[in-house]
Amino acid sequence: MATAAPNRPMTREERKVIVASSLGTVFEWYDFYLYGTLAVIIGNQFFSALDPASRTIFSLLAFAAGFIVRPFGALVFGRLGDMIGRKYTFLVTILIMGLSTFIVGLLPNYASIGVAAPVILIALRMLQGLALGGEYGGAATYVAEHSPHGKRGFYTSWIQTTATMGLFLSLLVILGVRTAIGEAAFADWGWRIPFLVSIVLLGVSVYIRLSMNESPAFTKMKAEGKTSKAPLSESFGQWKNLKIVILALIGLTAGQAVVWYTGQFYALFFLTGALKVDGPTANLLIAASLVIGTPFFVLFGALSDKIGRKPIIMAGCLLAILTYFPVFTALTKAANPDLAAAQAKNKVVVTADPKECSFQFNPTGVQKFTSSCDIAKQVLSAGSVSYDNVAGAAGVPATIKIGETVITGYQATGLSADEAKKKDVEFKKATADALKAAGYPAKADPAKVDKVTIILILTYLVILVTMVYGPIAAMLVEMFPTRIRYTSMSLPYHIGNGWFGGLLPATALAIVAQTGNMYSGLWYPIIVAAMTLVVGTLFVKETKDVDIYAND
Repeated sequence: MATAAPNRPMTREERKVIVASSLGTVFEWYDFYLYGTLAVIIGNQFFSALDPASRTIFSLLAFAAGFIVRPFGALVFGRLGDMIGRKYTFLVTILIMGLSTFIVGLLPNYASIGVAAPVILIALRMLQGLALGGEYGGAATYVAEHSPHGKRGFYTSWIQTTATMGLFLSLLVILGVRTAIGEAAFADWGWRIPFLVSIVLLGVSVYIRLSMNESPAFTKMKAEGKTSKAPLSESFGQWKNLKIVILALIGLTAGQAVVWYTGQFYALFFLTGALKVDGPTANLLIAASLVIGTPFFVLFGALSDKIGRKPIIMAGCLLAILTYFPVFTALTKAANPDLAAAQAKNKVVVTADPKECSFQFNPTGVQKFTSSCDIAKQVLSAGSVSYDNVAGAAGVPATIKIGETVITGYQATGLSADEAKKKDVEFKKATADALKAAGYPAKADPAKVDKVTIILILTYLVILVTMVYGPIAAMLVEMFPTRIRYTSMSLPYHIGNGWFGGLLPATALAIVAQTGNMYSGLWYPIIVAAMTLVVGTLFVKETKDVDIYAND
């Protein structure tokens, strides 16, 4: 049992445990960034029967399929982990995850095998998502159960640093292959290489995990004959445990997830979409902030061993709630000062019949809007233009006022495809010309992008991420008894991060389109973080001093 004094140095075996556990999470992030970066190419390879826009949409839907099934993977592999052991379940998840990534690199494209290609791709993504559902819970449980009392926050925080490693590994491999073989060859066949070389990471992971011992807590429990025969019913069928699962979701992981997604993913989207900073520059700025901010995962993990997990996580949520609006406003001024000036000088106003305006929740991007209000808002949102809403007369087409220029919208209902396309082109051109005349930039001026300020702002957002995410693994492990720990902690983690966090971009976009304010999408993470702050502060107990070997 790992109960040595917390002031002793980390042993060789403990370092090995952390490396073995973290490699799977590196794998997760490597594939995440790999697939996201190559979405357009994957769409061209596997969805080539569709038009170019739909190809990218469906490749992203295939990507999303992996997120959707993660909670189900948490149930499947969490149950196995609590019944047969952490080590072997952990080994199965890395094999399924790694082989799925590798096979994508071998999979024939649509031109070779037709519709079977996208079907198999989606199946592989779902297999990978199922395995990932068991991977994080296994990693956190395995490391925590090997950690000495008083150092669980520090030891498990290393798992949280793997996002940066996965990001840089994917960027390094993609850049290296593209440089070596050229862009044309990379788009044709070279894109497969980053997926194929993942077999090396898989081989190392499996080799290390095979040499590991079962966790001391599970070994002790098994020797005493106290393993659970039905982890699912114990975790979710008994109120004393189910209420802790619900508290873990609402009072911890939901808020942690939205702060995490806002600080790393929504910030990148905001830079490239709303502020029109070019992709390579935005990626480099995010990467720089991650390099600076990543050590804070370990810092806050170690600090949580001293002052508690809960104060740090709740403080991260509180700071997010209080500072998101001013921070993103400052980001606009630093990244695209011309846009900030145009918004202040020439406001855009949409006047429309409120009954025509729908809530534009469009996560797949395939929904077609037909009312003049929705079309006007969609065009402005696509151009990242903030606007005010004014109620118009019933039955009158929506108008967009930019400075002193007024553009009248149109109804697409009842128009033929050719007529609708012509109207769409004319409306978008008139809007674009008026925006240009009012000083709205088509993209951020590279000469005016204040990179130093942007990196400072992004680093602050990453530090908030490290506050909520650094101590979370240890706290989730400590909330549940050994016999159902793997199952119980995995589900709230993956619902929180996969659903609350995963829905953030689509929900934020819908809020922006509805309100017209480019910052209003921040209300989603703020409200969820506030929910977690209230519930977590009032009802979630501090866990740093609990005995994780206890079984009830």
